[in-house]
Amino acid sequence: MKNYKQYINGQFVESKATSVIEILNPCTEEVISTISSGTVEDANNALEAAQQAQPQWEALPAIQRASFLHKMATVIRENRVFLAETLSKEQAKVIGLAQIEIDVTADYFDYNAGWARRIEGEIIQSDREKEHIYLHKVPIGVAVGICPWNFPFFVMARKVAASLITGNTCVIKPSSEAPNTIMEFAELIQNIGLKPGVLNFVCGAGRTVGNALSKSPITGIISLTGSVSAGQKIIEAAAENITKVSLELGGKAPAIVCADANLELAVNSVVSSKVIFSGQVCNCAERVYVEDSIYDQFVEMLTKKMSDVTIEDALTGVNADMSSLVSKDQVDKITEMVEFAKKEGAEVILGGKRPEKFDRGYFYEPTLLTNCNQQMEIIQEEVFGPVLPVMKFGTLEEAIALSNDCQFGLTSSIFSENYNKIMQATNSLHFGETYVNREHFEAIQGFHAGWKKSGVGGADGKHGMEEYLHTRVVYAKYY
Repeated sequence: MKNYKQYINGQFVESKATSVIEILNPCTEEVISTISSGTVEDANNALEAAQQAQPQWEALPAIQRASFLHKMATVIRENRVFLAETLSKEQAKVIGLAQIEIDVTADYFDYNAGWARRIEGEIIQSDREKEHIYLHKVPIGVAVGICPWNFPFFVMARKVAASLITGNTCVIKPSSEAPNTIMEFAELIQNIGLKPGVLNFVCGAGRTVGNALSKSPITGIISLTGSVSAGQKIIEAAAENITKVSLELGGKAPAIVCADANLELAVNSVVSSKVIFSGQVCNCAERVYVEDSIYDQFVEMLTKKMSDVTIEDALTGVNADMSSLVSKDQVDKITEMVEFAKKEGAEVILGGKRPEKFDRGYFYEPTLLTNCNQQMEIIQEEVFGPVLPVMKFGTLEEAIALSNDCQFGLTSSIFSENYNKIMQATNSLHFGETYVNREHFEAIQGFHAGWKKSGVGGADGKHGMEEYLHTRVVYAKYY
């Protein structure tokens, strides 16, 4: 069994921590590795190493920084199967999806490397004679990335690639529930020539390591992907030094299905958007609003499609649709939410329990709820599991109002063949992303950003890269 060390200033080092965190395979509940629980000293050492390395890293031409991102992509592709198996084993992601995450991560490093020649400033006309106003884009300094357990490898790349290409150095804190793939990556990139301190990985609990990284005056930006409560703690810690934050938090994505929609397309898209990684995705379709005239037909089709979802061990069930949840806590939370929904009057027409075929592991059946209303917890709060509540609506305006009646604002979708309805919805839904006649999943060249309690800032594309840049203004007067 492997014990992972901290990666600080170009070396794997023992932590001063006296305890370790055990990492379980969620499908078998067996301990597969341990990591140091991490200390404040570990966090500060990593930040100091990053701070010392940053000026030299910034001084490199961006195209040279890009070469290291390409090397990271190459290393990932050379070890793609090993990394996918590591990811699948530590977090119960079905092996096919795990392989997609690894491959897209390699693409993501290459994509961000392509921005090396596109980091641009501006020259603005001054109101004064013989003066130019120059806007320069410059790195913030030291970036901290705090990663989640659901897409740990890809989200790590989101933070590392944008940080490094823009001239920042970086400290990454992997999730304590799924750190293995990230730490294997740290080992794989040791020989690509990256200077010590440019990229550091510190494992440990959020309340210790995460808090220390967020409170430090060295940190220039904190990028967190996690829960609303985690985001609130980051904001509180960052307030001490007025540190910039970029947060992607929870979601409660509505899917609006109109009577004129292609119902087969809508059903397939909604189900795939619900059972991907067993519903543990911020983008997941979390509630469905169906026009009343097609409600019965849609629910019948949806029930059939969800009943066909296959559940297997993540690593061995090659063609399975979903697997175990990540932890016992997740199963307990989802079970409590479904039971409470039943008490509030919801009807479970499919699932609603752990599957009998497994005698261990954190499995939960795909679950469909009807007879729901807008005030129910299951409609208002993020489930983060394979549970889907369905409601009727009469008019599109009503569906939009119901969708917007929520504290979250990450993703949404509409299914319709009517262009006017689509335009009305996309202009009126209060969400950072809206998907039209397709599943809930973003592209790396877009801008993944939430509104309301779903976060601030964002990631991906040009706007995601600019999160890591300051704007310096120079007023140049000449005679």
